[in-house]
Amino acid sequence: MAVKEFGKGMFKTFSAGIEREWVITNGIGGYAGSSIIGAHTRKHQGMLIASLHAPTNRVLILSKLNEEIKIGENVYSFATNQRPGGFNEEGQKYLQRFIYDELPHFVYYVNGVFVTKTIALEYGKNTVAISYEIKNGSKETKFTYTPLFNYRDHHERSERAELNFETSHNENTMELIPKANPEVHIHFYTSEGIIRDANERFDEDMELQTEINTGMKCIENNYTPYTVEVTVAPFETKKISVICSIEDEYPKDAFLVAKEATERIRNLKKQSGYEDDFALDLVQAADQFIVDRASTGYKTVLAGLPWFTDWGRDTMIALQGLTLCTKRYEDTKGILKTFAMYVDKGLVPNMFPDEGLDPLYNTVDASMWYFYSVYKYLEATKDYDFIEKEIYPKLEEIIVAYKSGTDFSIYMDEDSLIHAGGGFDQVTWMDVRVGEWVVTPRHGKPVEINALWYNALKVMEELSKKFGKPSEEYTQLAEKVKESFGKKFWNPDKQCLFDVVDENDAKIRPNQIWAVSLPFTMLDREKEKAVVDTVLSHLYANYGLRSLSPFDEEYKGMYFGKLHDRDAAYHQGTAWAFPLGGLISAYVKVNDDSKESVEYAKKLLEPMKDHLMDGCVGSIAEIFDGDEPNISRGCYAQAWSVGEILRAYTELLSL
Repeated sequence: MAVKEFGKGMFKTFSAGIEREWVITNGIGGYAGSSIIGAHTRKHQGMLIASLHAPTNRVLILSKLNEEIKIGENVYSFATNQRPGGFNEEGQKYLQRFIYDELPHFVYYVNGVFVTKTIALEYGKNTVAISYEIKNGSKETKFTYTPLFNYRDHHERSERAELNFETSHNENTMELIPKANPEVHIHFYTSEGIIRDANERFDEDMELQTEINTGMKCIENNYTPYTVEVTVAPFETKKISVICSIEDEYPKDAFLVAKEATERIRNLKKQSGYEDDFALDLVQAADQFIVDRASTGYKTVLAGLPWFTDWGRDTMIALQGLTLCTKRYEDTKGILKTFAMYVDKGLVPNMFPDEGLDPLYNTVDASMWYFYSVYKYLEATKDYDFIEKEIYPKLEEIIVAYKSGTDFSIYMDEDSLIHAGGGFDQVTWMDVRVGEWVVTPRHGKPVEINALWYNALKVMEELSKKFGKPSEEYTQLAEKVKESFGKKFWNPDKQCLFDVVDENDAKIRPNQIWAVSLPFTMLDREKEKAVVDTVLSHLYANYGLRSLSPFDEEYKGMYFGKLHDRDAAYHQGTAWAFPLGGLISAYVKVNDDSKESVEYAKKLLEPMKDHLMDGCVGSIAEIFDGDEPNISRGCYAQAWSVGEILRAYTELLSL
């Protein structure tokens, strides 16, 4: 990754400093993250959010460390915490730089003393390593830090009365057992210093600004039984290794953990083969979503950080960028296997619940995108043996189910097009429902579903021929779909495609772009160009495509406020990053991959490079306001946002 450095100009004030966030992950669903000044702004932040059953059951273990140094009689606190009434702890005034390369680094300076803090997670383990390097000036310095412990679901908050632990310590280790779950043992190790009982055993009333912004409960509390005091002699350089883990075995050298984490990311970037900085940034971002799933023994994809688990639709859209463009082919196989294991009635799961319950299947498009993922996997690897033996029977099962009908009113109609949804069922990606209010009803025959249906049939036609199986059925059915699609979806008045038929919905939405960008498509070149022109002129919003034309009377250009207000805007104008990948591919396609079209497409992606320095540093958000200045919202790091931009951009690099 191109090193991203943030100096004091980026956090002149506390409020400016909490606008940017960072996150790192451990490959099993756990993560660490905060703002670039170290002040938490949301429930889903901490130094160790562990996954008790990969990649789910995520709990906050270690919230943060509050540090201070004492030089002579003067005490300087590095703590950054927002408190009710605006009485904030503003330790960022001693923060000289925040650096994000493969890991986050904080560089503090005060009165001749430099303190550099680096945070890393041990890959595949619920362990955080925090390393300090202190370069002292001419006076003896005391460096003191207080760990803020917790034990709660990462979606919740803690009241003081809920923070109950059995605690003990020896010379360099603290042990905590939360009474809420005695099976979890929290180990906290420090290589230097004296562990003392804290004067205050609770850190109370930490205020979380993002929760305030979204109308949620915003006060957090943590448990602080101990402090650690380290003496640093004049002109001494001292390294302090801090480890917090819930593993039975854990490393003691935080610097080594950081080195291994750095080398692992650098090897992934080297493996990808790219030299372009933006592509390499996205290769690193992609890794954050690829995790183990304990229930299958294979890899899966977290749909978004910090709160989503693995969603079928998101995974199948993101997969091409996250694993194929990064040459992680074994991970691709594992992910395809994971979702194949759970195909039921022809449906790929929409999501695996965080609680580890049975998957939910309320999606029509996950199964269709699965065909696309299989096709792109074969395009990259030619691994037909794996697909024939382990995946092809599931593909046949899906086709049969869609033809004959399955759950959620999903069935092939007499015109060979796919119908989906009814009542309160929202089964496309525009799926918001507030009580009995279906915000974007798309019941009927959605445009992208039928574009994907045709694509799936053409994939099956090719595979059946390759595997020596009858292919005529797929060939003939695909022709019927193409004929019906051409007759029913073209909107001559707006020179684009209806969003849904048979009750024609003429709203201009991004869903039609996939009727141009997919490998197998049905429109003639003139109509494809018209679709691209319409989508570009109505929906392009710097970091993504608006979910509805701004000229529509129902358009909502800002996504903010309480949940009801946000849900009302989610698919009614809010811009989404992932469909931008489809536009990029479609644009160069209809312009015959010309040099001029490639350069133009790169210009459309230029704002994304800036976005990697904003929001969640180094990643791409889920959504943005449809209106300028297109502020990032929702999940601060989203798998299909990263995956689709990485796929589209690296395809441009190859042209």
